[in-house]
Amino acid sequence: MRITIVQGHPDPAGGHYGHALAHAYASGAEAARHEVRTIAVAELEFPLIRTRKEWEGELYPDAIRRAQDAIRWANHLVILYPLWLGSMPALLKAFLEQVMRPGLAFSKVEAGKSWKKLLTGRSARIVVTMGMPALVYRWYFGAHSLKSLERNILGFVGIGPIRETLIGLVESCSAAKREKWLEKLHALGRAGR
Repeated sequence: MRITIVQGHPDPAGGHYGHALAHAYASGAEAARHEVRTIAVAELEFPLIRTRKEWEGELYPDAIRRAQDAIRWANHLVILYPLWLGSMPALLKAFLEQVMRPGLAFSKVEAGKSWKKLLTGRSARIVVTMGMPALVYRWYFGAHSLKSLERNILGFVGIGPIRETLIGLVESCSAAKREKWLEKLHALGRAGR
C-alpha cells in the first residue's frame, strides 16, 4: 500500500505529541512494508488563496505541486492535526485549499452538471488531538470541524472510506496512556488503516 501522511501541526519546530503519533504510524506502516511519504505542512512555503481566480488558476507553488503528487500517488491518506479553537489549524486549511483544487481533486463534467471526483479509490484516516475529552468534542460539539473535513473536502473529491481517531485530554493524560495511543497508531500503520 502507498500511504501519504499529512502532518497538519503548524509548528515547524516539531516535538509535539501529534508528531510522535505520525512517527508511530509511519514506523508501523514501514515495518509492514507499506511505502510511506510524509508532508509536513508547517515546513512548506505557499501563499494563501484569496480569490476564485487564484484557486482556479494553474500556477502552483513547487511545494504544493510536490504535495499534490504525493496525494495522487497514495492509496491511503493519514491527516493529523491538533484541534485549535474547535477546528483544524488555519495553516492546514490553507494547505488543503491549495492542494484540493480543480485538476487534482475534481473537475467539472459539463456546465450545470456535478463535479467529477478525481481522488476516488483512496481511503483516509483523520487523527485529531485535543485538550478536551474526545467524547465532549464528538457528542456535545458534534465534531463539526471533523465532519466538515470528511464531507466537504475529502468526500467531495471522492476519498472514502474515512476513519477517525480522536485523542482527548492530551495535555493531562499519563505517560502510559500516551504510550498506548502510540502503540495503537503503530498498529494502524501496520494495517494500513
